[in-house]
Amino acid sequence: MSKGGKGSRAETFGGIHAVAAVLQQAPERVKSLQLATDPIEPALERLLRLAESSGISVERVGRERLDQHHPGFQNQGVIAHCKPRPVVDERTLVERVRDGLDLILVLDGVTDPHNLGACLRTADAAGAGAVVMPRHHSAALTPAAIKVASGAAETVPVVSVGNLARTLSGLKDAGMWTVGLAGEAEQSLYQVDLRVPTAIVMGAEGEGLRRLTREACDHLARIPMGGTVESLNVSVATGITLFEVRRQRQC
Repeated sequence: MSKGGKGSRAETFGGIHAVAAVLQQAPERVKSLQLATDPIEPALERLLRLAESSGISVERVGRERLDQHHPGFQNQGVIAHCKPRPVVDERTLVERVRDGLDLILVLDGVTDPHNLGACLRTADAAGAGAVVMPRHHSAALTPAAIKVASGAAETVPVVSVGNLARTLSGLKDAGMWTVGLAGEAEQSLYQVDLRVPTAIVMGAEGEGLRRLTREACDHLARIPMGGTVESLNVSVATGITLFEVRRQRQC
């Protein structure tokens, strides 16, 4: 995907899979690594070799010191200090749809970084080409989100937009079908034709889709529930929905 616009803020994050992904996918972004010396696990040794092969500076520090310098990180013995990631803007996204991008995940106000990370990971696994989010009232790509994404933050662009309903309109003009998930929808997800280029639109935790977002969707669909619970976690619902897209397209 082509990239445009100014870069976002510099990033510092931990996690073996997340750091391995940036070393493999975008080593030019990595300014330096901090790597635990005790104990040195095979996975950390692999990160050391990857960094050295790209000429990246590595500081070896005790695990306790690493935790003290970066409290709250689940760092797994490694911290990456990175340059800002390139921004993919809305115009570039629409161009990619016109060029053939056929699956996008849209998150309407997901505010939990762990849910964002899990949705990114699922989007990557399902072959989605981007995750679209409102610029305000949404989770950011925090260290927690990047770690939970387990490398997907490097492979699936996150596109922040100012007006989600307008963005959905632009995607429709470019040839995409927009399908919003809503528990009260009359139509089952399994009744919707998802073989066409599709933007899957998921609502916020607890509140679901906002009115304007809902009105901007071509279709609303629900995941049939067989038990007593009324709803699913947004990352779980995202996984069910995106892999229903894959199932239909492989039939």
